[in-house]
Amino acid sequence: MKIFQGSSIRKLDAYTIEHEPISSIDLMERAARALTTAISNKWSEKTPITVFAGPGNNGGDALAVARMLGEKGYNVEIYLFNTQEKLSADCQTNKELIEVMDEVRFTEVTSQFTPPSLTKAHLVIDGLFGSGLNKPLNGGFAAVVKYINASPATVVAIDMPSGLMGEENTFNIRANIIRADYTFSLQLPKLAFLFSENEELVGEWSLLDIGISKEAIAETESDYSLLELEDIRTLIKPRKRFAHKGIFGHALLIAGSYGMAGASTLAARACLRSGVGLLTVQVPAQNRDILQTTVPEAIVEIDFNDTHFGTLADTEEYQAVGIGPGLGRHAETEATLLQQIESCQTPMVIDADALNILAENRYALSSIPKGSVLTPHPKELERLIGKCQDSYERLMKACELAQAINVHIVLKGAYSTIITPQKGCYFNPTGNPGMATAGSGDVLTGIILALLAQGYPAEDASKIATYTHGLAGDFAKKRYGVISLTAGDIIEFLPEAWKILSE
Repeated sequence: MKIFQGSSIRKLDAYTIEHEPISSIDLMERAARALTTAISNKWSEKTPITVFAGPGNNGGDALAVARMLGEKGYNVEIYLFNTQEKLSADCQTNKELIEVMDEVRFTEVTSQFTPPSLTKAHLVIDGLFGSGLNKPLNGGFAAVVKYINASPATVVAIDMPSGLMGEENTFNIRANIIRADYTFSLQLPKLAFLFSENEELVGEWSLLDIGISKEAIAETESDYSLLELEDIRTLIKPRKRFAHKGIFGHALLIAGSYGMAGASTLAARACLRSGVGLLTVQVPAQNRDILQTTVPEAIVEIDFNDTHFGTLADTEEYQAVGIGPGLGRHAETEATLLQQIESCQTPMVIDADALNILAENRYALSSIPKGSVLTPHPKELERLIGKCQDSYERLMKACELAQAINVHIVLKGAYSTIITPQKGCYFNPTGNPGMATAGSGDVLTGIILALLAQGYPAEDASKIATYTHGLAGDFAKKRYGVISLTAGDIIEFLPEAWKILSE
């Protein structure tokens, strides 16, 4: 599912109006019906509703919704803010329709605004501004936003919370942005929904289909997409009846140090649960018995060191190499890691301590083999790119890094993002807060490693692995809940996730 900037969304609307064909006011009616259905399905007619409408088409949507709710028997009070005495054409039309209704109470604000009483029982519908803003709200509108935010009412935003910009909000004024409990986005998500710092502004968001032209969406380019189940299913390679383990690759995992054997165990188990033909795990001698016991399917290669990684591996016979989970920061480990990356010609998955070592030896980034994947969480990424003010800046700098060193980056977190060297960004919708637990990233490393070893390109491997990892986590959540979920539980449910994806 593509994610578009505000200017592209307006072009999609215009294309739909021209080619369906449908008038703009009728498209607004269609949107309003979808919004009204969503609201009436969630709140009963006993809920008092206060609508705040702006002078543009977002305000027109709000007025149309108010009219339809009034016709359904809801107790609706409307405030239309028209301080410049200039409404969009469709907003004007809906104003005129509202003015002849007895079922709603309507106030047009042209100068002074006397705020209504908003209680905990009230539902506020925010239709002040939609996705077209390019500067922070100020003056009277900022005051209205602050009043709504200070109230105990439940707030529903139409399309997006007023004051929030669709992409970058680095220099926005957060106090002047509606804090919605729910956001009903029209047709497509907005990039800003996917950033952690905006969660408290957007609330719980959902999409409403308003019939925007599928042809226009398909033909309009975007660097941003939200992955969907069918996107992943189409990438999965079918297995032939006469397949054998040699077809599915031999992976090498270099992971674990003394006291951190669990990281190598989790990554190895996840790798073997993700279709790899053969897996060799290189571990310090102290971890040998743990690996042989917990992952009997893996071949264990012993490092010459008892406690840490310090022996350069010959990677020629492997189709993919994973390195980093639980590796530690021993001086010998650092030196050997840098040599390993420089000598390797095989695609790598680089995670955890390996990323931290690279951050202190940035010259080595240019030596990372073609087709490799970096899997940082935000703090690990910032060690590579520098401190960022917010998620948008972090994403932009991650795109620059992926392009500069020609690697794919999986930026972990809610809506984990697969970033390509061509600056494409694919956001993953699966997963849940229970996966914010030690070892979860090691599991993801193992899955990516398995897919690279099977010959999947880095982009496909990253998409499939991230989606599958989150899906398994969602199955685990159903069984164990978010508080009790562990990384091992994610591995337990990998078979369920793979079954869904390979159907």
